[in-house]
Amino acid sequence: MIQFNLLPDVKQEYIKAKRQKHSVIMVSLLVASVSLFIFMMLFLTVRVFQVSKINNLNDNISSMSKTLKETTDLNKILTIQNQLNNLPELHDNKPVVSRLTSYVSDITPSKINIGDLEVDFEANTIQIKGTAESLQDVNKFVDTMKFTTIKDGDEDVKDTPFSNVVLSDFTRNEDETTYTIDLSFDPIIFDVNHDIALSVPKITSTRSETEKPTELFKALPQVNTQ
Repeated sequence: MIQFNLLPDVKQEYIKAKRQKHSVIMVSLLVASVSLFIFMMLFLTVRVFQVSKINNLNDNISSMSKTLKETTDLNKILTIQNQLNNLPELHDNKPVVSRLTSYVSDITPSKINIGDLEVDFEANTIQIKGTAESLQDVNKFVDTMKFTTIKDGDEDVKDTPFSNVVLSDFTRNEDETTYTIDLSFDPIIFDVNHDIALSVPKITSTRSETEKPTELFKALPQVNTQ
């Protein structure tokens, strides 16, 4: 059987174009439908699910706030907790007081006795009261502190740990001299992060070279108030 295509070329082109138009419309409708579906899902997520989640969080916050308000002595508990959190820092920053005995032994001349030693770690000051055989020995004690330097580990720092060293008071009698010395100190010498050693000038022999450190302390003479 023989078939003849009786449609002219123009008619065929028209039908082809119409089919393509129909395909484009269908694809466009499909894309629009998918886009609309995605938009609706996003809308539901934001408007429904997120709102529900926020409401649940608000309920949890309200419940926890109520529990906290009903907690007895909450402010005290928070204060104690804050102090506990600060303990490591406070421990690292506290002065190493145990170094004091070694320092005093290093700088105190053999003819000097100490009766009272007051250290203020907030003001970084020291007051020393004691007795000596002579005023000259006291002056050597003052000079020893003025010219003492420090070593930080293996490093010679050459800084003076003691400043404003002043013989603020003294009295003399036939047997001995009573003195009061005031001075300031560099807090680095008590810093746990620094390995400090004193470099004492050879002005006179010190207690650390001649005697045990505990022998440098001697009670002050009693003051007669009558």
